[in-house]
Amino acid sequence: MPATLTMAKEVSQENREDHPVVQHLQLHVANAFVLYANYKHYHWQTFGPLFRDLHLMFDEFAKDVLETTDHLAERIRMIGPDVQNVQLKQMQEAASVHSAGPGQNSREMIEEADANLLVVIKDMRDAARIADENNDPGTVDLFSRIVQIHEKHEWFLRQVLKKKDGLVC
Repeated sequence: MPATLTMAKEVSQENREDHPVVQHLQLHVANAFVLYANYKHYHWQTFGPLFRDLHLMFDEFAKDVLETTDHLAERIRMIGPDVQNVQLKQMQEAASVHSAGPGQNSREMIEEADANLLVVIKDMRDAARIADENNDPGTVDLFSRIVQIHEKHEWFLRQVLKKKDGLVC
């Protein structure tokens, strides 16, 4: 086998769908789509004294997370097989986060968004460690950049949930 084919096989992880790095990338594509749908839901359903701020914040979060989906999916294609779970129902089932619940007040939406982000942050940190253990610095870098987006969002939500300003959220 020519050296270039041998190296290509090694670098591409032989396109194995069951490779742990590919599985984590697939999970985070699904999580990103669910988070995006949730943020748009919260954006449309927000009301109350913090309406404008929350409305704008959730729209910004939606934009930020949607931008990550292409990077994650392209990374899968670089090192592995096709992106799985491309149907919305499949993504929802594959995700480790929950879809937004109906009929929530603003505080419940923020708490739900925060809880989902804590799951994503933990999963993504674990995924970066697994990518590192599998000698995949490109995926480590991608997870490192994206987890910072989620950490910033979680920080914002955590600050909104503090009850020190007298506003009821």
